[in-house]
Amino acid sequence: MQWLQAVVFTAWGVAVSRAELLAFVLALWMVHCNLRVNPLGWPLAIASSALYALLFAGSRLYGEALLQLVFIAAALWGWWQWLRGTQNDGHALQVRDLGRRGLLRLSLATLAAWPLVGWLLDSATDSDVPYADAFTTVASLAGQWLLGRKYVQNWPTWLAVNVASVALFAYKGLWLTVLLYALFAVLSAVGWRRWARLARQRTLASA
Repeated sequence: MQWLQAVVFTAWGVAVSRAELLAFVLALWMVHCNLRVNPLGWPLAIASSALYALLFAGSRLYGEALLQLVFIAAALWGWWQWLRGTQNDGHALQVRDLGRRGLLRLSLATLAAWPLVGWLLDSATDSDVPYADAFTTVASLAGQWLLGRKYVQNWPTWLAVNVASVALFAYKGLWLTVLLYALFAVLSAVGWRRWARLARQRTLASA
């Protein structure tokens, strides 16, 4: 723990720990793999999430810290889905579109869960940003499910999460993580375009 918490450099007057730096590198590598539909992204997500859980708990972002533990479990599930999961037609998972009805259901569930999680964080913790923390927590869970099932809509979901996270982490002074999530926002747009193209190609091929 002391090795992970050791300061390696200072960015904008704020100390950056070895844990934050390692999480930064692993998270970027993870997104690189996700863009290419490479299952290696899942074990990288597990390692990065474990480091971020420690980092966020130390910054009193309890929703984000708990979310990282959920991410670890979800990454194990997503890893299995990408290796062994099937679609409704019994074929192996392919990059595809969720559809309007599915997107509406997921959006309504996310919007309903947001104030509930915010209230829980406000009531049960000393978080000073409970509802902002709750939004990124709930929307990230939606994004993780979409990614695990290879739906194109995971990328616009992550785009919204990443933009909100930039503001949240800037408020907390986690500047290296701010940079990471700003990069994530750009990569989310790239991933959205790339996966949408893959989904169209597979639709045309099966027509």
